[in-house]
Amino acid sequence: MAATEPESLGWRGLSAVLVAMFAITVGYGVALPILPFLIEQIAGASTPQALSWHTGLLTGAYIIAIFIGAPIWGRISDRCGRKPIILVGLLGFAVTTGFFAVTESLPLLYLGRFLGGLFAAAITPVAYALIGDYAPSKEWRAHRFALINIAGTAGFFIGPLLGGLAMRVAGRVWIFSPDRSLAMPLLSATGLAVIAAVSVVILLPSGSRRDNVDVTPDTAQIERPAMLRLLAIALVTALAIGVFEVGLALRGKDLGLDAAHIGIMFAECSLVMAVVQALVFSPLIKPEFTRWFIAPGLATLAIGLVVVSVVNTSVLMSVAVALVAASAGLLSPVATYWSSFGIPTSQGAQLGRMTAAASLGQALGSVAGGALFNLPVLPDASFLLAALLILATLLACIRLPRLLMPEPTASR
Repeated sequence: MAATEPESLGWRGLSAVLVAMFAITVGYGVALPILPFLIEQIAGASTPQALSWHTGLLTGAYIIAIFIGAPIWGRISDRCGRKPIILVGLLGFAVTTGFFAVTESLPLLYLGRFLGGLFAAAITPVAYALIGDYAPSKEWRAHRFALINIAGTAGFFIGPLLGGLAMRVAGRVWIFSPDRSLAMPLLSATGLAVIAAVSVVILLPSGSRRDNVDVTPDTAQIERPAMLRLLAIALVTALAIGVFEVGLALRGKDLGLDAAHIGIMFAECSLVMAVVQALVFSPLIKPEFTRWFIAPGLATLAIGLVVVSVVNTSVLMSVAVALVAASAGLLSPVATYWSSFGIPTSQGAQLGRMTAAASLGQALGSVAGGALFNLPVLPDASFLLAALLILATLLACIRLPRLLMPEPTASR
């Protein structure tokens, strides 16, 4: 008698996956507004250029670790199951985030950030693959993907707020010294990752693969040319976000904003992304139609980056932030959704490659955002370079909607 799995993942198991995604993105987002201040505290007085470099490189170290780890974790989960990999990722992330919070050495700061990204890489591709394992229909898959996207975006919304606001109150209650207030939000993220790990142990079923379940033909129809274009979209979208994140943090500091204000700016960006992600895979839109959003999304993202590079007023900056957030919030989940229709037995590996492409793009964007910030010749070079790369990707993806769902050929 063949082994069988339930037709869909229950809400108990899904809630554990959502908490895991939320915890990882909180842990990433919580560090963004405090990184410049943490570097300044550990490294001492440094030039603005050195501070920009370290901010970009530390952010990039986390993301490049995801680039290295995501395909490996995804491939292992195809063989060993999803639950053990998610659990290892959460526990490793908790330990490394706690280490990052208490270290007082700049090299160890880089090590902690890299290891944190390496363990975080186990969560995203494996969570998506888990949903794909159980998906009975495109609609079910799309709606659960949307929930995962929203959980991740919600974590990124809460993370910067927690990072900024906790610094305001931690100095009053921290038992050692006000300088250690920077550790408070990071230790909070550590605790949240531990809670997520406990929820995975209790709520997520151990049998999370569907090796013995028949796969319908429409779940393995995305061919290599379309997959390569989806990988390119993931890469350039994340590159734009990396440039945007680092540029926003550094520009906010130049404007005299404290970590709390910078955190609020990131939170506003995340809120727009969450709304867009909730709409794009809502019951109002058929999943098949989302492939037509790709070209407009790329065009809007390029325009938003150009606007960010030229505006000086807060109102126009808010408009630019909304453009970038809305387009990125649309492109990332759509590209991930379509890439999940690969070979069912290697969903983890394929989605790991998507996560790796996004991580490589974000790492390059983070480094470029720090290294090219406030250059004397072209102060906004990183924004303009990212916009040009996005436009090139747009030209390469004109035919992508038809590659994703080819028109049926007429029978003779």
